[in-house]
Amino acid sequence: MTKDKLSQEILILKHLEDDPITPLEALNLYGCFRLAAIIYTLRAQGYKITTFLVFEGEKHWAQYSLEQEL
Repeated sequence: MTKDKLSQEILILKHLEDDPITPLEALNLYGCFRLAAIIYTLRAQGYKITTFLVFEGEKHWAQYSLEQEL
């Protein structure tokens, strides 16, 4: 795993601890072009991340949210 990918995983995980994230936010904030791949990796590590589909007119995109432990 490259240093950049690891850094993006950490940044995105920290982001998810506070707020949901969309692919456009991940690109703008962290330079991440492959958010779905990072979400896949985080899920494989045991993090519970929910995917919501957001619809706006004819456009739609994914929004990811970390399930918080109670």
